[in-house]
This record gives sequence, C-alpha cells and structure tokens, in this order.
Amino acid sequence: MLIPRPARPAFVTATLIMLLSVAAFAEDLGTAKSKGLVGETNSGYVAAVEPSDKVNALVTDINQQRKARYSAIAKENNISLNAVEARAGLKAIEKTPDGHYVNTGEGWQKK
Repeated sequence: MLIPRPARPAFVTATLIMLLSVAAFAEDLGTAKSKGLVGETNSGYVAAVEPSDKVNALVTDINQQRKARYSAIAKENNISLNAVEARAGLKAIEKTPDGHYVNTGEGWQKK
C-alpha cells in the first residue's frame, strides 16, 4: 500500500504511538501481576486481585483486547468463543510464573 508522501510522517507517528501504547499496557500488566494486583483466570481473561480504579481500567482494556483476539481465532477456526477462552485460560495459567496469582475456579491462589 502506497501512502502519499505528506501523509507518511503522520502514519509513522500514529503507528509508533499505537505500538508504544500496546507495549505500555503489556508492561503495566506485567507489573500489576508481579505486584499481586492482577491474576490470570481459567476463563482466559485477567481479573483484579486487589481492585482499584487503575487496576480495573487495565483489566478492562486487556480483556477487551483478548476478547477481540479470541473472537478472531474462533471465527478463523470455526469453533466457539467459549472453547477458545477455555483453552486460553488453561495456557495462561500454565505459563503463569510461581508467585503470581491464578484463579482456577476455586478463588485466588498464588502459584
């Protein structure tokens, strides 16, 4: 796709901002997890272990991104969203480092 020369700087700037904001959310999520504020659940989504306005906003944003990704995977593979969410939840809990919180359906536990 060719972008007209005058539009290129704006496009590059917008792309960089988008990439940096995604990286910032990932860093915030990692920090929130390591501080015990957020944990992985068996539903494929994160949840607040220690809720606050900032933590809740982060959880909402991350979960919206995940749901969009899960929906695309479900559509591409002609399977239910529930199946993708359940598999993602198992994988996320398996990959969670020791000392971080997980909820397998029995409440929050440190892994």
